[in-house]
Amino acid sequence: MELEITWIDFVLLILASYRLTHLIVFDKITEFIRKPFLTKKKISESETKTVPKSNIGYLLTCYWCAGVWSAILLGLTYLWIPEITQYLIFILAIAGGQAILESFVGVNIKRTALYGEEAKELK
Repeated sequence: MELEITWIDFVLLILASYRLTHLIVFDKITEFIRKPFLTKKKISESETKTVPKSNIGYLLTCYWCAGVWSAILLGLTYLWIPEITQYLIFILAIAGGQAILESFVGVNIKRTALYGEEAKELK
């Protein structure tokens, strides 16, 4: 059996892995998965920080770590059962592309608003 993945499949896998990683590490909706593996650490009188309790907690909060495991999960399931996995990858890839675009557009909208405020102050 020869492995043949088209460039579009590869791009979709990259975008899907990006979105799945972000979902695991950052999104509020998956906080219940991370929460049992995290603890609060007091840094100063008025400041606390959430830190991992274990390696699993570290895995669930480390973007680089979760990214590797997301890529392994999506890549292998795509190779083993592409008929089913292609739908998940398609949805995650759309969401991943949208997130990247929104980050770019959102940053530029904020930057434009900041420039507008600075211009008002100069007048």
